[in-house]
Amino acid sequence: MIRRPLPALALGVLLACAAGAQATNQSSGTAAALEAPAQKRTPREAYTKYEYRIPMRDGVKLFTTVYVPKDASKAYPFLVQRTPYSAGVQAQGEQRYGVDWFPAALSPTPELEDSGYIFVTQDVRGRFMSEGAWQEMTPHLKARRAPGEGQESADMHDTVEWLLKHVPNNNGRVGIWGISYPGFYTAASIIDSHPAIKAASPQAPIADLYMGDDSYHGGAFMLAANFDFYASFLPMKNPALPLKNRSGFDYGEADGYDFFLKHLTLPNILATMSAEQRELLVPTIEHDTYDEFWRSRDITPHMKNVKAAVLTVGGWFDAEDPAGPFAIHKAVGKYNPGTPNALVMGPWVHGGWSRSDGARLGNVSFDAKTGDYYRREIQFPFFEQHLKGVKPARSLPAVTAFETGTNVWRTYAAWPPAPAKARTLYFGPNGTLGWQQPAAGGAGYDEYVADPRKPVPYIGYAATGVPREYMVSDQRFAATRPDVLVYQSEVLEEDVTITGPVVPKLFVSTTGTDADWVVKLVDVYPAAYPTPSAERKGNDVGPPSINMGGFQQLVRGNPLRGKFRNSYEKPEPFTPGKQEALSFELGQVNHTFRRGHRIMVQVQSSWFPLVDLNPQTFTHIPKAKPEDFKKATQRVYRGVGAASGVQVLVMP
Repeated sequence: MIRRPLPALALGVLLACAAGAQATNQSSGTAAALEAPAQKRTPREAYTKYEYRIPMRDGVKLFTTVYVPKDASKAYPFLVQRTPYSAGVQAQGEQRYGVDWFPAALSPTPELEDSGYIFVTQDVRGRFMSEGAWQEMTPHLKARRAPGEGQESADMHDTVEWLLKHVPNNNGRVGIWGISYPGFYTAASIIDSHPAIKAASPQAPIADLYMGDDSYHGGAFMLAANFDFYASFLPMKNPALPLKNRSGFDYGEADGYDFFLKHLTLPNILATMSAEQRELLVPTIEHDTYDEFWRSRDITPHMKNVKAAVLTVGGWFDAEDPAGPFAIHKAVGKYNPGTPNALVMGPWVHGGWSRSDGARLGNVSFDAKTGDYYRREIQFPFFEQHLKGVKPARSLPAVTAFETGTNVWRTYAAWPPAPAKARTLYFGPNGTLGWQQPAAGGAGYDEYVADPRKPVPYIGYAATGVPREYMVSDQRFAATRPDVLVYQSEVLEEDVTITGPVVPKLFVSTTGTDADWVVKLVDVYPAAYPTPSAERKGNDVGPPSINMGGFQQLVRGNPLRGKFRNSYEKPEPFTPGKQEALSFELGQVNHTFRRGHRIMVQVQSSWFPLVDLNPQTFTHIPKAKPEDFKKATQRVYRGVGAASGVQVLVMP
């Protein structure tokens, strides 16, 4: 049971400094008193923890933990995180609430913790110990809100007001940060922001679940990741302590590919879950078009009156929220032209910049501890400048982006970089790929049979969930399949740097009435290439270290569900055999294909079970039946007037 905290904080005194140690300098024969290095203090030693239930304007109380420096000789800024994942402390296998429980770290970087901040973590409405009703991607505008529903910017405003009045020794400045869903709450909390909020860092923020973030890519449902997430992210009756000993979903299979294929249809897949596990997942599946359910949850049109300096952070290899950082950065700049607005993109998986060193992913090395660099040289100075007035050693560029391939940090005045020029890599005969358009009189197409009962896997090894390394995974397993088209350049004589959005422009036909078109941009390594030793941590699973000669590294890939080729709101069937033009965005990149490498593009019609199966029959896929899943012959055209290819931005 959680003890109700006192109405005001009682600050402790400064801890005594560690005593020095004596040592003898034997080489000189004289005794020298050497001060021992000060040992790093733990959060418990340096901070006092308090728990509060902060009232919102509608009477709902939000559970909030506050960690205050014991050194009361100076004032500190607040650094706030708002989360649906519990403000408790992970200890002994579960989330613990209570003032006696301390986390191993209080902040996103040890420098911030050592510098001294008042760290605040809050359970958002309807989650864990907070009252109210939780909403998926809380709509900023809503005609009628149900009892207990709120608005994130209003909740943040009320929280800031309360903290400023009730927590002593604050300097009147507030920062907010968060990764993933807390990244969304960070962005949503600074709309019409409280004037005390001086700095905000939305990191891997969800901007629009349908448009390229967690739920849908190109209108195709991201099956494996969402199934895994919602199996454990459950509705809650609040306030409520976390359930004990909750285990993950039991697939009963070593490979998610086999599990999902055995059940085939979305209704059959959902039937394997409990009613509680399905409750939050079903709406995201049933709303498979870009309807009002999704439009109301797009935060970007509302990013106005942002008064805080903004540092948006993302990862090139973030499988969950690759689009959100660009969308938030663009929206803040569009609606708040005078607001400091910076973007950082590194070679990271989802949240990989937070604690890992960021030196590698799977078999791909980045030649530097990129995570350490970001935390020390970018994130720490950002908060110090805007929350404490500490002048940084150098000003923060508008865009700081790691360039993979060459493995160097680049800075730009805008994104995409202005010097980059649009060029198209055209598909040619016999699997060739080049910058030249088809010659006059040239014609032709390539075709394959797509069978939804034998879909193309997205990784070449067995796994459940979504392994993080899939974003750079070796694609040689796919290149040998008859239902994957492969186009490859000659060996590059010079480096080619591609930056910004990658846009396939295809001319296609199908014998079915619907089809997915998955396009992958791949970096093909030379036949002779040094093989590093790969140390794997956490969810960085995958095949063991391999011979990197001929490695086909995925640079970017994404699907387009064909029925959404003209509109995500109004799907249209294909006319069997009719040629049609498609254009969609794979995502953003900043990658150099090095001299001696090749550029490859792969085209296929399934990417399973990362993406749910298209039955290739025009139907409402969430209700599709087994008999709807049919083979189809897909054609990709590459002649004059129908020259398929991939448009990219190339740096001079």
